Amino acid sequence: MGNDGGSIPTRRELVKEAARNPTASEVKESQNEQQEHYWTTDPISRAPLAQPVVSDSSGRLYNKDTILEYLVEGARKEDADVVTHGAVKSVKDVVEVKFEVDAEASEKAKREIWKCPITGDRLGPGSKAAYLVPCGHAFSGSAIKEISGEKCLTCDTLYASNDIIPILPVLGTDTARLTLRIKTLQEKGLSHSLKKVSGGGKKRKKREDASETTADAVHDKPARAKDAAGKLFMPSNATRDADGSTGINNASTASLTAKVMEEQERAKKRKMENENVRSLFSSRDQSKPIGKSSDFMTRGYSVPSGSKR
Repeated sequence: MGNDGGSIPTRRELVKEAARNPTASEVKESQNEQQEHYWTTDPISRAPLAQPVVSDSSGRLYNKDTILEYLVEGARKEDADVVTHGAVKSVKDVVEVKFEVDAEASEKAKREIWKCPITGDRLGPGSKAAYLVPCGHAFSGSAIKEISGEKCLTCDTLYASNDIIPILPVLGTDTARLTLRIKTLQEKGLSHSLKKVSGGGKKRKKREDASETTADAVHDKPARAKDAAGKLFMPSNATRDADGSTGINNASTASLTAKVMEEQERAKKRKMENENVRSLFSSRDQSKPIGKSSDFMTRGYSVPSGSKR
C-alpha cells in the first residue's frame, strides 16, 4: 500500500514536475483568455456584455444597467468596489462607449460582435481598440493613428489627444497614462467624462472662501477663559478702543466679541447690585484711615492688649 511506515517516498516521487516560469506563449495565451473574458463579460454581474456599455477611466467595460443598479440601489456593492477600485462614484465617472455592431458576424456568433466603423476590423480580444471622450465612439488602434486632427470622424466632436482611452489596456505605459490623466482631471475638478464633479467650480470656491473666513476668525478671535463658575469670559487683553471698537479686523468676529464683552459688563453690574456681594466690600472713603470701621474683607487681625504678657 505504501506510506504506512514500511516505505518512504523519495522527493522524485513526490515532486513530479519542478516549478518553472511560464513561457512567452503561455503568458500570451493567459492574456488572451483574460481579454476574452473582459471583452464579453461584465466583471461585476458576470452577465454577457451588451449595449449600452460604459467604461471607466481605466478602460474597463461594464453593462450600463449594472453600474446604474450599483450607484442607485447599491447592488453588488462589494464586488463593484473590488472591480472598480473606487473609481466609479457617480454616472459622471463613466462614459458610454458606442460600438458599431457587425450584424452578420453577430448573427453567426449569436452575440454582439463589434467592429471599427473606419477600417471594419473586429474589436475584441487580441485587438487594440480605443474610444474617445466625451463622445464615446470606439475605433481600432490603427484607425486612431491614421486619423488626422482631433475631431471624431463619426460625430465631428472635438477631443484632446489625452482623451483617447484604450479599451482594456495591456501595456504598462497605457495604464500609467490613464492614471496620470484622471489625477490631472481631479485637480481641475473634472470627472472622467470631462464633466464637473460634485462640489467643483463655484461651490468649491465658496467652500474655500468660507474656510478662509473661518481661519481668519480663529486667528483674530481673542482667547477665552473660564471663571470659577465655569462660565466663559474675555481676558483683560480683549479691550475696546476709544471709539468703542474691539480692534479686530474681521467684522463677524468683532461683532461677536463686542456682544460677549457687553454681556460680561451686564453680568458684572448684576453681581455688584447684589446685597450679599456688596456687603463684602467697604463703602467708606479710601483716603481716610481704616480704624475700627474695617469690614470683614479689609479688617486686619490684631491681638487684644489684655491678653498680652
